[in-house]
Amino acid sequence: MEQDKKRKRAIVFILIAAVLWSLGGLLIKIIDWNPMAIAGMRSGIAGLMALGALFVLGRRPSFTLSFSQVGGALVYCATVILFVTSNKLTTAANAILLQYTAPIYVAMFGRWFLGERTTRFDWLIIAVVLGGMALFFLDSLTPGSFWGNVLAIISGVAFGWFVLFMRKQKKESTFESIILGNGLTLLICLPFMFKSMPDSKSWVGLILLGVFQLGLSYILYAAAIKHMTAIDSILIPTIEPLLNPLWVFLMLKERPGPWALVGGAVILVSITARGLMVARRRPTVHRPPPEMPVINGEGGED
Repeated sequence: MEQDKKRKRAIVFILIAAVLWSLGGLLIKIIDWNPMAIAGMRSGIAGLMALGALFVLGRRPSFTLSFSQVGGALVYCATVILFVTSNKLTTAANAILLQYTAPIYVAMFGRWFLGERTTRFDWLIIAVVLGGMALFFLDSLTPGSFWGNVLAIISGVAFGWFVLFMRKQKKESTFESIILGNGLTLLICLPFMFKSMPDSKSWVGLILLGVFQLGLSYILYAAAIKHMTAIDSILIPTIEPLLNPLWVFLMLKERPGPWALVGGAVILVSITARGLMVARRRPTVHRPPPEMPVINGEGGED
């Protein structure tokens, strides 16, 4: 029962994180600054957010520099730099669509790296979700902006491995990987931040990116991922590419086409169907009657 509560709370956290992530494309586009500088400033603010979250929880950072902790930091750094840069070189739709090939890499390497079983139904849902995403951006995905598309694809590989490394640390604290990743990103991008300064409008965008879109979102993601499988934690946030064009419509009055509506419906139905299927497979735990003593009753894994 306790484990089910933790999983439900984790799903809510990841959904909120996905909504915050969906603001990235729009905010990056409106910031008039070098993409490497944007990535560095965004990560600097987000790193302070992660440190602050630890202190609020009454904990000190534990930098073990283990394989999983360092690996998570490296692929996190790669993900955020590649995503920002690809958004500047190609369309936001291209960047999101190509980054969300990540479920393929989670499914491919999850069994070998984590020992987590990927079912045939998972593979089917992944295929349907990716197909739905292709429909969603059918008009937007063009052969132009070649290098932006290439960087977005590599960003998808990095994001998939980020999920795997975070899941590998399910018995440890995952905040440290995010803090290290943000620090590394800031260090790498620091030279680009002195070439020019952003205007006041761009500063507002940078603060929103650092505090909410990257900082708070990954704090919630790190707290949630311990209580979910890697496939859960990568499939649920696919609502991000649905919401991204919604923010564009609300802010810029750009309407999604009919294929986007069809693709969005495919993704939502697929994720809902998988959630219902997993819930049905999960065995129901019955409490013993009050008069019966509970023998060897241990709590679930934290």
